[in-house]
Amino acid sequence: MARPKHQVTLPPSAPERGVKASTFKLLLETAMAIIQTDGHIPSVAETAKRAAVSRATAYRYFPSRSALITAVIDTSLGPVRTHASDLPGTRERLHELFKNTFPRFKEFEPQLRAAAQLALEQWALARAGLLEEEPYRRGHRVGILEHALAPLAPDLPKPVYDRLHRALSVVYGIEPYVILKDIWGVSDREVERTALWMADAMVDAAMREAGLPPRKK
Repeated sequence: MARPKHQVTLPPSAPERGVKASTFKLLLETAMAIIQTDGHIPSVAETAKRAAVSRATAYRYFPSRSALITAVIDTSLGPVRTHASDLPGTRERLHELFKNTFPRFKEFEPQLRAAAQLALEQWALARAGLLEEEPYRRGHRVGILEHALAPLAPDLPKPVYDRLHRALSVVYGIEPYVILKDIWGVSDREVERTALWMADAMVDAAMREAGLPPRKK
């Protein structure tokens, strides 16, 4: 099935070697540490100051907060974004995906929350006509889930497939953490169990709607 048309913010290219590579790494690690310990999204200028790097240099690598947070999230979730499963069934792929991803959600929860916070902040600024930087566009999960759904996709009518794809994107991400931990106070493990339970229920619902035997794929 064709992937829905959407845009995502891509991370800046990291220099491969030398002083430029070291400076890029220092700025990135500094931004991640600020988010982890101070609990807020740093500006490029703040990151430069904390890293003892000139602002002009920092802006060459990260021209905006969007570029900076994109690099932070790419570092946090890199292995998940590049993982390709050879398992034959969608349900198996989803279980593998969730079990590989949720430990990283736990490890980098502050960074992932910061990315969601930036997207919401920029949405509000854009509505008010005050957004002055390139917006941070999320959405890598669309392609990740598309790969997991590939075994089941040929058996689903397009409207059912699209609905399942979108529904899974709600439970695969930092959003379950925000709701289940902040409102319900559950553990990280229970967040993962609940999200995977919802994913299984969504697959079952899509298969029923398509008239497929249960637990086929």
